[in-house]
Amino acid sequence: MKNWFSWLTAVVTLIVLITSCKDGKGSKGSFEIGDKTFLLNGKPFVVKAAEIHYTRIPAEYWEHRIKMCKALGMNTICIYAFWNIHEQKPDEFDFSGQNDVAAFCKLAQKHDMYIILRPGPYVCAEWEMGGLPWWLLKKKDIQLRTNDPYFLERTRLFINQMGKQLADRQITRGGNIIMVQVENEYGSYATDKEYIAHIRDMVKGAGFTDVPLFQCDWSSNFTNNALDDLLWTVNFGTGADIDQQFKKLKELRPNTPLMCSEFWSGWFDHWGRKHETRDAATMVNGIKEMLDRNISFSLYMTHGGTTFGHWGGANSPAYSAMCSSYDYDAPISEAGWATEKYHILREALAAYMPAGEKQSEVPEAFPVIEIPEITFTSVAPLFDNLPQPKESTDIRPMEQFDQGWGSILYRTTLPEEVKEGTSLVITEVHDWAQVFADGQLLARLDRRRGENVVKLPALKAGTRLDILVEAMGRVNFDKAIHDRKGITEKVELVSGDTSAELKNWKVYSFPVDYGFVKDKAFKEGSKQDGPAYYRATFNLDKTGDVFLDMQTWGKGMVWVNGKAMGRFWEIGPQQTLFMPGCWLKKGENEIIVLDLKGPEKAAIRGVNKPILDVLRQEVPTTHRKEGQTLDLSKEKVWFAGSFKPGNGWQEITFEKPMKIRQFCLEALSSQDGKEVASMAEFYLLGSDGKPLSRQHWQIGYADSEEIKSGNRTADKIYDLQESTFWQTVQGTPYPHTVVIDLREEQTVSGLRYLPRAEQGTPGMIKDFRVYGKMTPFSY
Repeated sequence: MKNWFSWLTAVVTLIVLITSCKDGKGSKGSFEIGDKTFLLNGKPFVVKAAEIHYTRIPAEYWEHRIKMCKALGMNTICIYAFWNIHEQKPDEFDFSGQNDVAAFCKLAQKHDMYIILRPGPYVCAEWEMGGLPWWLLKKKDIQLRTNDPYFLERTRLFINQMGKQLADRQITRGGNIIMVQVENEYGSYATDKEYIAHIRDMVKGAGFTDVPLFQCDWSSNFTNNALDDLLWTVNFGTGADIDQQFKKLKELRPNTPLMCSEFWSGWFDHWGRKHETRDAATMVNGIKEMLDRNISFSLYMTHGGTTFGHWGGANSPAYSAMCSSYDYDAPISEAGWATEKYHILREALAAYMPAGEKQSEVPEAFPVIEIPEITFTSVAPLFDNLPQPKESTDIRPMEQFDQGWGSILYRTTLPEEVKEGTSLVITEVHDWAQVFADGQLLARLDRRRGENVVKLPALKAGTRLDILVEAMGRVNFDKAIHDRKGITEKVELVSGDTSAELKNWKVYSFPVDYGFVKDKAFKEGSKQDGPAYYRATFNLDKTGDVFLDMQTWGKGMVWVNGKAMGRFWEIGPQQTLFMPGCWLKKGENEIIVLDLKGPEKAAIRGVNKPILDVLRQEVPTTHRKEGQTLDLSKEKVWFAGSFKPGNGWQEITFEKPMKIRQFCLEALSSQDGKEVASMAEFYLLGSDGKPLSRQHWQIGYADSEEIKSGNRTADKIYDLQESTFWQTVQGTPYPHTVVIDLREEQTVSGLRYLPRAEQGTPGMIKDFRVYGKMTPFSY
C-alpha cells in the first residue's frame, strides 16, 4: 500500500510538472507591497526591469533578447501591450504569431524573469496613436482618453481580451506577472480621477486582481490623478536629480516602495533631426544611486528594437514623425548586439546580484551578412495602378473612407480657369503631400513645417488636380492624438479676398497591406520621376541579419518576403532598415519598394552595420535666419522678475494681464553665473491662471540653439517632454531670447518655467524680462 501510494504520488507529481511546462507556469507565489520595499514570496525584493517590446522584435528573436536582458543582471521584463496591433479592425482580435503576448511571457518565465504588464489602453511608446486604434477616429466627436462612453466601451472590450490572455499568468496563479499598470502618464494629458478609476476597474474586471496595480507619471504631475488604492511610481531620465524626483512622493507616502518605472536610457529619433544619444556613465551612475537606496527601476529602453511597417508614431507640437529604428541608444542595439553601454551596465549590475547568484552568460549575436547590390528592373507607376475610387462631394479625412494607414489620392477637375498666383489652400495636410496638375508636379507640402499653401500657375478649366497625401505616424502624445489623416477639412482656391471650396472628389486609397502592394501591374523599367512601386528578387546562399541601405531612395516603405520592414526618408538621420535574418530564406527572396518621391538610383545593397546618423536636412533646424537679430530697444518691458534656484516648476504671475499674439522671454542672467541658458518646459497662463494650450505654437526666433551635441532647439520648451530642453551654444553670452508666435490672440496672466531635471539645474535662468504684442517683433 505504501509503495502504491508512493507510485501514485510520483505519477501525480509528473502530471503536474508536465502540465506546468506545457502552460509555461511554475509554482504559485506572491508579490506584494511591503514597508518601503516590495515583497516577493514574503521577502524583500528590488525590481530590476528591462523594458523591451515584443512587437518591435521578431518573434523568432524573443528568447535571445530576454536572455540578453537576464545576462545584464535584470530580474524582470517590462512590456507594453499595443491595443491597435491586436485589434486592427473592430472586434477582430489577433494574439497569434508576432502578437502572441502570452507566449512572450512564457519565454520570460522559462528564464526566471518576471513580467510587468502595461496594457494601456494608451501607451505612448512613440507608437502609432500611442497604441490606440485608428478606427476610433471614425466617430467624429470621440474624445479619446476620457469618459466618452464609446471610448470606455471599446477600452473595456480590449482590456477583457488582455485578461483572457494574461490574467492567469499572474504570479499567484503560477505565472510570472508581478505588477500591472493602469493607463500611462495620464498627468501629462489631463486631470480626471474618475477616468483613471474607470480604467482601474476595467483592469480588475479583466482578472488582474492578484498583484499590485500601479500608475506612473512624472514627479511634476503624479498627484494630479493619483488614486489611493494604486501604487505610485515616477518616470525620469538619465542625469536626473534622484532625490528631487522622489521628494514629493516620499513626503506623501513615506512607507511606499520607490520605483522609477521609466528610467530613460537614451531617446528616440525623429525624421529630419539629429540622431539621439545619451551618456553611458551618467545612466549607470543613476542606476547605482537608485540601487544603493533600495529603489526599484525599469530601464526604458534596455532594447528598443525596430518599429516595423507603418507603426511609428509622431510628436506634436510641432508635428514630427518617428523613424523606423527604435534603437534608442539602448544598451542592446536595434539588432540585438551588446553595446559598450551594455558592458558598462553589466559590470555595474554584477555588484547587485542576490547572494550566491551570478549573471548568466551573454548570448552570442546572430550572424550578419552582406547582400550585393540589387537592381530593380520591374516598376509599377502609382498613377497607372489606381484602385477603384470612392466618390465624395466634400473632402473627408482618410478614416472616413475606412482606411487606416498608407497614402490617399484626392482627385478633382477645376470647374473654372485659374489665374496665375491663385493660392491652393489645404486645411490641413496630414502629413506629406504632392500636388499635381494634369500629372505635372506643382509642389510638395510637409506638415512638419506647417506647409499647406501652393501658388498655382495659370490653369485651364477642366484641369485634373491630384493631391497625393502620405499618412506618417499618428501623434502619440497629448490632445493631438485625435490625429486624422489625409486632408482633414477642405481645399480652397484663394485669390485676393475671394475663395472657392473645391468639391466633387474621386478618392483612391493605397493601404500598406502586402496583398495590396504585390497586386500591381509591374512592367520592365527602372528609375521613375514620380511615385511608383519597384519589385526585384535576390538570391542568398545563407541568411543572416542585414541592413538595407536606402541612401539612393526618396521617401516610402519597403516589404521583404511579404513583411513590411518600415519607412525610409532621404532626409535621415536613419538611412538603413534593419532586416532580420529570420525573415530571409536561402534561395530566392522578394523585395518591393514604394517610393513616393522617386529614387536617384533604383538599387539597394545590404550592409553589415546600421546607418542611423546621416542627416540631410533641406532647411535649417534652428529658428534664427542668417544675420537676423531681435531688436527690443523700442519695445515695452511688460514684466521683469527672477526665478528661484532649484529643480521643479516655478510659476510667475504678472502684475496685469496682456492681450498678445507674440511673446518674448529675454533671459538676462543664469543661476550659475555661466553663459549658457536652458529650459525644459514652458507654459503661458491664461486669464483664469491655467496653462494655455500650446498645440499651435511656433517658435518665431531664438538667439542661440545647440544642435551639434544634441537636439536642443527652442521648440523643446513645448514638446511635452520634460527630459528634452532648449539650450544655447557655449560661448554665446547673455542676454538670450526666445520668441513664441501664439498664432491667435490670447490673454496672458503669467508663466510657468521648468529648468532641466539634472542636479544643479545647469543653465537655469535667473533674471528675465517679458515682452508681448499683437504684431511681430522687429529684427
